[in-house]
Amino acid sequence: MAFGAGSGRGRLVRFALASAWRRARYAFHSSPFYRWRYYGQVPERLLIAPTDLRTADPTIANDIYAGRFVFAGEVVDVAGFSVFEVEAPSRAWAERLHAFGWLRHLRASDLAVSRSNARALVDEWIRFQKKHDPAARDPDVTARRILSWLAQTPLLLEGCDHGFYRRFMGTLTRQVRQLRRVARDVTPGLPRLRVMMALAAAGLSLSDQPRLVRQASRWLDLELQRQILPDGGHVGRNPGVILEVLVDLLPLRQAFTARGQQPSAVLLGAIDRMMPMLRFFRHSDGSFAKFNGMGETQLGLLATVLAYDDARGSAGRNAPYVGYQRLDAGDTVILMDTGAPPAPVLSLDAHAGCLAFEMSVGRQPLIVNCGVPGPGATALRRMARTTAAHSTVTMNDSSSCRFLTGNYLADKLGEAIIAGPSPITVAREEDRGQMSVSAAHDGYVARFGIRHERKLVLAPYGDRLDGVDAFTGPTGGTIARGGRDAFVLRFHLHPAVAAQRYGSGDAVLLSLPDGSAWEFAAPGIEVGLEESIRLSDIRGNRRAEQIVIYGRALTHPMVQWHLQCVVEPGGRPRHHDDDGGDLPLGA
Repeated sequence: MAFGAGSGRGRLVRFALASAWRRARYAFHSSPFYRWRYYGQVPERLLIAPTDLRTADPTIANDIYAGRFVFAGEVVDVAGFSVFEVEAPSRAWAERLHAFGWLRHLRASDLAVSRSNARALVDEWIRFQKKHDPAARDPDVTARRILSWLAQTPLLLEGCDHGFYRRFMGTLTRQVRQLRRVARDVTPGLPRLRVMMALAAAGLSLSDQPRLVRQASRWLDLELQRQILPDGGHVGRNPGVILEVLVDLLPLRQAFTARGQQPSAVLLGAIDRMMPMLRFFRHSDGSFAKFNGMGETQLGLLATVLAYDDARGSAGRNAPYVGYQRLDAGDTVILMDTGAPPAPVLSLDAHAGCLAFEMSVGRQPLIVNCGVPGPGATALRRMARTTAAHSTVTMNDSSSCRFLTGNYLADKLGEAIIAGPSPITVAREEDRGQMSVSAAHDGYVARFGIRHERKLVLAPYGDRLDGVDAFTGPTGGTIARGGRDAFVLRFHLHPAVAAQRYGSGDAVLLSLPDGSAWEFAAPGIEVGLEESIRLSDIRGNRRAEQIVIYGRALTHPMVQWHLQCVVEPGGRPRHHDDDGGDLPLGA
């Protein structure tokens, strides 16, 4: 791969060296030469079972009993064989199987046959563990399995025979010790944090483990300090990670209390900071904005976690550390990405969506980003990470970030972001109910000498959004002539939005399912409609449309546009002082 000035060669070298060193440590600590570490007797009993907050579906227990396992959108019928003997159709399927999160569905059925089925499946896993798919030994999968086994011990151990009890305790203990040896060598980010939470939960649940509790608590505090930012966001910048952390951290807080121990101030502070961020990232329909790898929101799980929020405060509007801004007025909610990409090791799922925004009106999404596809869709996943898949500006068909792709390093290290905007300048103002955010990034300066600036202004009643996208030179002056300056301004529409051009070609009417309509207009410049796609990791992909504006930064250094409500829900026209031409209502 060739690198130009400012492309991130130093960032890539540091990332590669750190990854190589971490892999070497992991190989040593997971080898037989280090198995003496944390050796000892198997704990005799389990003292508590941490709560599992994840939603369960008892009907899935029937499929599992019939030998039908559905994970990551793929179905495997074992037809009389052990599910742990069959070849996994994909890595994602294998991870879901070996993480044992599906045990909660068996518990929810509350039937004796489900309890015996659960014990039989865990016993099969123990018996075939030497032949397991490599995914079963992944530290993140192991951590999820430990958390699942601990939470479902009432299902697994109630009424079991002594032989199963000893096999279960011995296997659980070996996994905890293995995880303990490699904990600090696990990939940074959510996987390492989940490992620390699993170790802390194991220390609290197993008898006679005071040293493990102290050590795991210390490690967990360090990871929370590294990963949970002062505003409650996660360093990886994926909104969904906050929910993933809280769903395991809240039961851990309860486990400390159940054992008569005080959770650390770091743990309690992290929870207090993260809870408001759940509301910050929500649109009015309850779903999270789709930035940086966020897929479909588990609304039931989100509601369960929010029930633990004692403060029940309103959503904040400024998250400067994680790099997002929120504008809300009336029924309108806007979320804008104003942050630099995370460090390469944390950016394997991050997107190049700087200055992109999402907009919803009531419970209806209007302007969106494309989202993320299901597991295994490699080409679509790469497309979803590009700037063109976000509602922002693309320069010269390039993304504002550069990804590590298509070479040996990408195969070894993952498709990390190796260069991108930094720093992002952000200014926020609120005056008489009107909110505005201005931001600028330099993601295109090194390659094209162009700086992108965006300003969003939301009216006090939320019925109008004014936007300005401007292009300047590296220091804010005039763009140098002779360079590549072609831009595309994109506004991806939700599939439920019907779009129709009208007037002189500079406006589009956007009709929403509740009968309301919004006008998009960019006076003086042609506005087009093109095909887009709405990606989903759960519901499948759907066809959509996008508003596009093509131009050259030298001839159009500033593009002014607006979104304005022209028809209220139910079809009643909304009157404005600055109404333009006739709208094609009822066409």
